[in-house]
Amino acid sequence: MLRYCICFGMLLWPALVQAQDMARIKKNIDTLCSPAMHGRGYVNKGDLVAASFIGEQFRQMGLKSFGTTFLQYFPLDINTFPKKVKLQIDKQTLTPGKDYIVNPVSAKGKGSGKIVYLDTLIFTQEQARQKFLQTDFRKNILVYQSKHQNKLLELPGEYLNKMHEARALIELHPEKLTASLSNKQQSHPAFEMVSKTLPSNASKAKFRLDATLISNYQSQNVIGYISGKTRPDSFIVVSAHYDHLGRMGNKTYFPGANDNASGTSMLLELAHYYSLPENQPEYSMAFIAFGAEEAGLIGSRYYTQHPLFPLAEIKFMINLDLVGTGDDGITVVNSVALPREFNLLTQINQEKGYVSKVNKRANAPNSDHYFFVSKGVKAVFIYTLGGIKAYHDVYDRPETLPLTKYTQLFGLLTDFIRVL
Repeated sequence: MLRYCICFGMLLWPALVQAQDMARIKKNIDTLCSPAMHGRGYVNKGDLVAASFIGEQFRQMGLKSFGTTFLQYFPLDINTFPKKVKLQIDKQTLTPGKDYIVNPVSAKGKGSGKIVYLDTLIFTQEQARQKFLQTDFRKNILVYQSKHQNKLLELPGEYLNKMHEARALIELHPEKLTASLSNKQQSHPAFEMVSKTLPSNASKAKFRLDATLISNYQSQNVIGYISGKTRPDSFIVVSAHYDHLGRMGNKTYFPGANDNASGTSMLLELAHYYSLPENQPEYSMAFIAFGAEEAGLIGSRYYTQHPLFPLAEIKFMINLDLVGTGDDGITVVNSVALPREFNLLTQINQEKGYVSKVNKRANAPNSDHYFFVSKGVKAVFIYTLGGIKAYHDVYDRPETLPLTKYTQLFGLLTDFIRVL
């Protein structure tokens, strides 16, 4: 039966290629990454702008909603940087996103101070520790290396308290800057830079930072579905998170092309394909665009706690995240626990040659499949490998997203769904 289904799928491969409209795909990615989406974060309600766009796409395709709207609302706390973000070293004004980023737990503040470096002898010498505790940092900008973060956390609390007396902190990283989000805000302004960006003879820093911790911010998931021809009471779920890191001040935002406009556009493309009458699936298919993944898988966790149809009715779930490359194949997270489905996927790929390699990986809490798996749902998370290195930075842009194996992944997914 399996062999027959795969060969039958091979006959349909030309139709699958034709079903994909690369102009539409690129337009969707461009739209999701545009300044009007504000990085699909929480400043200027960029997440709602993106969710409304996806919901409108669902409506135009004729997808059904579970209730009166495609949106499922949920609350979260989130620290944001909505207005002024400025850092100056001596007389040079730095560019946020490129030269530095704001630590996600940073508080607001403004001021200037002499740059001083953390004395690393505090990790080994008692005399250095005592000198550190007696130093007045209140007029200083304290600089430390990211590699010392764990050692700092191992020190008694009085040492961290002493660090926080500084007007601001600057954490230095050896290579790239990787931004993130937080639901908390600490008591001091904090920045992150690549070591080589801070001149060795730098003497003074000046900063201004607006930070707002928003409690009970209302975000949303976007859910639509297509009824199956023969098994309408059983669902195959395709998911992708649409949110990203939002804005860092009023001039800088994170486009999030690979993470995860790529997965969102693939979700929309699959929804478009299955919405056509000639492609109506045997099982019902639900398409879920999750919010607040970058803030800690909040949207998907909320959904598993408040499902719009019973989780027991999910036959299989495919979560798509970071699918804009593919030079080195794909990885299937949680496939170790699902040998039958993984073997099916790899057999299809061996017959078709869609991607160079299909890697197996155990489950991990690294995307929106995770809480579904914890509830007993058969689910995998697929991401592509190779290509661009941009990740959680301002360089993850549509113009550098290669979409190397995008069409091939679409074919692999539709063939896989057909024989599940």
